[in-house]
Amino acid sequence: MSRWRALQESDPAFDNPFLSPEFTLTVGELRDLVQVAVLYDGPEIVGFFPFERHPMGIGKPVAAGLTDAQGLVHVKDLEIDARRLIKDCGLAVYEFDHLVSGQPLMGPRSERFPSPIIDLRDGYERYTAFLKDNSGKTYKSTLAKSRKLEREAGTLRHEYAVTSLEPLRTLLGWKTDQYRRTGRTDRFAHQWIVELVERLLATQTDSFAGVLDMVYAGDRPVAGHFGVRTRTTLAGWFPAYDTAFAKYSPGLIQHLAMAEKAAAAGIEVIDMGRGQKEYKDKLKTGELEVAEGRVARASAAAGVHWMMRVPVRKTRATVMANPLLLKTADKALKTYGRFRTVIQR
Repeated sequence: MSRWRALQESDPAFDNPFLSPEFTLTVGELRDLVQVAVLYDGPEIVGFFPFERHPMGIGKPVAAGLTDAQGLVHVKDLEIDARRLIKDCGLAVYEFDHLVSGQPLMGPRSERFPSPIIDLRDGYERYTAFLKDNSGKTYKSTLAKSRKLEREAGTLRHEYAVTSLEPLRTLLGWKTDQYRRTGRTDRFAHQWIVELVERLLATQTDSFAGVLDMVYAGDRPVAGHFGVRTRTTLAGWFPAYDTAFAKYSPGLIQHLAMAEKAAAAGIEVIDMGRGQKEYKDKLKTGELEVAEGRVARASAAAGVHWMMRVPVRKTRATVMANPLLLKTADKALKTYGRFRTVIQR
């Protein structure tokens, strides 16, 4: 694990907790699908390739569908044959949707997408100065709503890096409600994901930790977020809030509070992850780049995978890139979510 850590810390491109050895090891404790290929150049370890092996030789990133950074952790300027790598791993295909930039696995057909970040390297005050210049209306209205929330519901309190399970379970309950309300699949219906989050919260080291923070009005929890961090990067993962406080924009209040505490704790970047969300556009200072695509060998399994996955992926990318189509799809999902909620009741 020390070599993995050394390689990760040698390149800023790998400074993401989803690429940390602790994350892969924790998922591996819960899923037999997880494997790690160790790459050698003579006696020297030059890289680690964590992946999941699914039926028919289909390879996916560790905790596929959950993570916002994927790929190898390796020495600088590593040259490998990507198809040879997946062959040696016993895979017909390796598919990815958040591959970090500069990866040997990134082919010419990979599609690139922005991953918004909050840059805190110059401190929280410089960040708020940036917001005033670039999202002034959002920043001022969030402060005003914060004051209004405090007047109407009680003194605001923000607790950062909480380690108890009770507030985490409150947050996951909000997130489940959000998934159902918006027509999305409830990730926390899978027990292994719940247990993964709980184990990550219990992992607290200098180089890797689960980070839970909550905002309270009086004694009532209003909003929160759970993510994971390295020494200097916090990955945004599961934000949620109590819908009873929706008119106060509690998510924005929580993100600003989190940014302030994170900066004070040594966090330099909050990676909010790929995906078009209004709050990300309002809070971001810049963007990283991630890629979506696949590496495949000539095989029947790869052909079946292409027919099942690639056309769907391209259609989804088309929808995500078109604001009108995205708005229509989001509206349809929310309608489905309301219908499903009524049926369940």
